[in-house]
Amino acid sequence: MKILGIIPARYASSRFPGKPLVDIAGKSMIQRVYEQAKKCNSLSEVIVATDDDRIFNHTQAFGGIAVMTADTHQSGTDRCAEVARLHPEYDVIINIQGDEPFIDPQQITKLTACFNDADTQLATLIKRIKTAEELFNSNSPKVVVNKLSEAVYFSRSTLPHIRGQEPENWLEFHTFFKHIGIYGYRADVLQQITKLPVSLLEKAESLEQLRWIENGYRIKVAETNLETYAVDVPEDLQKLNTMF
Repeated sequence: MKILGIIPARYASSRFPGKPLVDIAGKSMIQRVYEQAKKCNSLSEVIVATDDDRIFNHTQAFGGIAVMTADTHQSGTDRCAEVARLHPEYDVIINIQGDEPFIDPQQITKLTACFNDADTQLATLIKRIKTAEELFNSNSPKVVVNKLSEAVYFSRSTLPHIRGQEPENWLEFHTFFKHIGIYGYRADVLQQITKLPVSLLEKAESLEQLRWIENGYRIKVAETNLETYAVDVPEDLQKLNTMF
């Protein structure tokens, strides 16, 4: 099984323009993500997918592989699908977030392992929620999981609702999971889901993975104990520089 890692990277972020090129302890963010992904032995190759010449040229300058894609894509999934069409030799595509400069290669390996099951169509990671701050943070989507380790639903709300208990006590009565935003797709399934129209659930929650569930696709989940550190706004970058 050949697995391709793709890192979607765009320059024109509304909250943090030029984010892939910001410096983190002497290296750009996109270089750090690329180098972490290359440490994963499960990946046959890693490619940066961008619509910006600056990111493309910078990636080539540090020795990485980059591909120019259309500037009309609405999501990283769409950008991955374009690159995947150029590389039909790959069986599985891993969408690696370009704003997590310290992603652990073990997380990528755990995700790729989901595809050892021939029935896996799509896969992602989840992490157990341990604090009330995480539990009620609407920017951190929650995942409801069934006994087959498949995602039943994703929501920015806290799900499930623990009836008859005060919210501050909910963690004592149920195991909650948050979503870790890295995706894996069978190559053929990736092409299928990018042709689906935006769904009602996706519009409601602004979570593209709900489009897949609403159309009957199954999303396998694997649990990780490792934390991720995403950079969404400049303030996040300041926190990372302090930590590392």
